[in-house]
Formats: sequence, C-alpha cells, structure tokens
Amino acid sequence: MIRLTDFRKKISSDTTEKIQLDSIYIFGNNKTKDYIILRELNIKVGDLMLPSELNEKLLLCREAVYNTNLFSEVKITPEIISPAKFKLNINVTERWYIYPIPQFQIIDRNFNEWFRTNNADFNRLIYGLKYKDYNFSGRADKLNIVFLNGYNRYFTVGYAEPYSNKKLNQGFSLGIGLTQNKEFAYKTDYNNKLVFYKKDFFVKSNLFFSGTFFTRRGLYKKHLFGFQYNAGNISDSFVIKNYNGNYLNDSISNIHFPDFSYSFLYVKTDNVNYPLKGTIFMLGIGKRGLGLKGGINMLSADIVYKKFYTHSNHFYSNIQLASKIKLPFNQAYINQRALGYGDYNLRGLEYYVVDGTLSSIVKLTLSKKLFQTKIPIPIKSKFISSIPLSVYTKAYTDVGYAYNKNDFNTQLNNKVLYTSGFGFDIITLYDMKLSIEFSINQLNEKGIFLQSRGVL
Repeated sequence: MIRLTDFRKKISSDTTEKIQLDSIYIFGNNKTKDYIILRELNIKVGDLMLPSELNEKLLLCREAVYNTNLFSEVKITPEIISPAKFKLNINVTERWYIYPIPQFQIIDRNFNEWFRTNNADFNRLIYGLKYKDYNFSGRADKLNIVFLNGYNRYFTVGYAEPYSNKKLNQGFSLGIGLTQNKEFAYKTDYNNKLVFYKKDFFVKSNLFFSGTFFTRRGLYKKHLFGFQYNAGNISDSFVIKNYNGNYLNDSISNIHFPDFSYSFLYVKTDNVNYPLKGTIFMLGIGKRGLGLKGGINMLSADIVYKKFYTHSNHFYSNIQLASKIKLPFNQAYINQRALGYGDYNLRGLEYYVVDGTLSSIVKLTLSKKLFQTKIPIPIKSKFISSIPLSVYTKAYTDVGYAYNKNDFNTQLNNKVLYTSGFGFDIITLYDMKLSIEFSINQLNEKGIFLQSRGVL
C-alpha cells in the first residue's frame, strides 16, 4: 500500500484524472457505531473526485467527526489501491463517556460574584451527584441524571437521541425536572445589582417537562422545535407583601405556562468547543404563554453570528454579534434578563446585570497561540495517552446595549456600554477551557476574572 506522502507524490503528476473512493475502514470505535462516524463525512464510497480536492475534503471530514465530541483524536489517511482507486483509513480514539461524579457547585452567576460579592460563602453551595453518559448506546445519544441538594435543589433526568431515524437526520430529546430555591432575584436595583428574596426554607419551586424535535440538513444545518411546560410556585409572603408587583405581572403565587421555541443553527468550524476558523449562526424564535400580552406572555427573537479567522504566525481573531428582542416591551421582571446572564455578557461587567427587552452585544478578540504540548501520563489507558495543553494570549473589547422602559431604568440601561482587556485561555483535555482575564469597564473599574467551561 502507498502511504499519504507517496500518495501525494503519485497524484501530483496528473491533476485532471479523477480517482474513486473504493472503501472506508474505521478503527478504534469500540462503542460508537460505524454509521455515526460515516454520517459526518462529506464523501462516500463510489465518489469520484479530483486529487487536488482531496486534502480539503479530508480536512472537513476530520473536523466534522471530531466535532461530534465523541473522540479525543481523529486521523483520516488515504491509501492508493489501484491507479484509479483509493481507500480511507479512519482512526479514532474514543473519549471517556460516563461521568458519575460528585458535584460541588456555587449558585451565583459566576465565580467572581460568589468570591467577592458573597465573600466565598460555602453555605451557598449545592452538592450531590451528576451522572452523564455522552454515548449511551453508541449512537451519540446522551443520558443525564442530576441530583443536587444544599442551598438549592435540582432533580433532573434527560435523554437525547440525535439519530432516531434510518436516514440519521432526525432526533429528539426529553427531560423532566424539579428545582427548588431558598432565594431568587426579584428585582434589579439602580446600580445594576440583583436584589434577592431569601429565607431559610425553599421560597420558589418549578416542576417542568420538556421535549425537542430536531432535524439536520447536511453536515452543518439543524432545525430545532422545542416545547416545555412549567408549573411554578413562589412563597405566599412574597406576593402578600408585594415586594415586586412586576415580578410576574400578576399577584399570584402559582403559575403554569408553556414555552414554545424554534431555532435554526448553522455550525461550520474547525473545533466546535474552541473555534479558530469557521462560522456559527443561530436564529431563534420563542413564545411564552398562550396570550399576547399581560402576565408572563412574551414573544421573543434572538440572533447570534460568530466568525473566526486564522492568520499567519499563530494569530487568530474573531467577531461575535448577538441581539435579542422581547415583545411587548412591557414585560414581567422574570422575562427581562439581558446582559450578564450565561454567555450573554460583557467581559469586565461580571458583577452587574443589565435587564432589557431589546439588547445587543459585539465582541472582538485577537489571540495568539503561545505554545502547545502534550503531557504524558504514567498510567496506561486506551482513552487517554497524554494530556494536551494549549495556551493562548488574547486582547479584546466588548460593546453592548440594553433598552428598558423608563419605569425600570438603571445606571447601565439605555446607553452604550464598553469594556476591554487582555488575558489567557488554557485549553486542555477534551477541550476544557480556563480563561484568566484582566478587564476594565466604562465605570473605570478593573479586575481579574476567571471563567471556565468543561464537558462535565
């Protein structure tokens, strides 16, 4: 057999003669079904192609298989078997899929808020067990069971099957759960800090069940249709004492409502967890409640666009745009979340939230890879032969805006916000990321902020 280097030499002499893919062989997938891997390839047995097209096609194949998050390593190698035919060898290293691990989590929005605002109070922890299987039956299906107790309680069970039909282009997910809280934010003060209603007992609970149907077109496009039914309860004393009549836009302690959603998702990147090249686009539409206005009824839309660029000398850049709108503009407080929640934030404003019914953010980042290495481990394992480590330095600036009615105006509402800074991203096993960032905001406040993201 002729290996890849000889293969390139052989085909370089005649770039007009097409060659045919004769067969595909997959190695290393002890649990994952072959057809789950084949589903991700943009070529199939019998295809004819020019030799000059092959390298780019194989690169896209490798990225698509890796982005299933089922494998820590993917190698695709062509071999000539005759002058007009070749085969593909796909070698994968499966990740460790099952995580029955104890959990200790903070309940605050981020580490910085817990550490500084709440003085690293260990009473604000939740603990328990999380069981996750990312490849339950070898079809990239996910089973998720969470039992957490402490300051809050979470009991959830979820299952997702991304390939539920013969064509492997449809899937579904189902979930049910109960959450209970000893505190909840019932308003945002003028300084853009959350104000909490809290007791020594559970003052808010929500029982939900959810389902999603999704269909996938090709390798990069997905349509998702979701439904969730919520049955919530808040403390009677909160309602009677009227802490915030706008919290639910109604003076009730029990609330039942559905959430409907549709999303279109396009993802074409080299690494879905830490992209350095490619595009992500998302368009979502949601409907909360069955009415048009009043109470918690809401019609929402959001859009996200991210573009990642690779430059010479290990430099990279990206631009991220996102925007949300919620109608009508007179919304209950629980529907007004905007900047400062989850990933929808400005780096440097981690201690603040900015509510709004119309909001947008722009993030610009320039980064450079400092080094990349692999740390050998002394214990032999079929899942992990070494621990990868990559370190990037970066500089960034963020701009955001959140509109809210004058009745709910704060110091950061209805004005352009901006932050900037520099930091480091540390990427390790299974693309887990730790970010260390030094940021400054338009209030002239400076600080070091920690962010993390992992598979667990």
